[in-house]
Amino acid sequence: MQNKVNNKSKKTIIYLMFLLLSLSSVSVNAQCAMCRAALTSEGDTVKAEAINDGIVYLMVIPYILVAGIGFAVYRMKKNKAS
Repeated sequence: MQNKVNNKSKKTIIYLMFLLLSLSSVSVNAQCAMCRAALTSEGDTVKAEAINDGIVYLMVIPYILVAGIGFAVYRMKKNKAS
């Protein structure tokens, strides 16, 4: 019974990791409507790209933290079971 539970939890973690990796590899063009309107009206594309990069950077950090905490919990559970 314990072996089946471990296999199921391993598969779930692998699926979640795959999902996170597949989402992080997508090219994201994130920007709020007001920022986009303000930046595109000026014609400064370098500044608009910098804002986009900053938004994506701020968006990725929480996902990395959640993944790290999830991995730590997984390792604690794995060590506790051994």
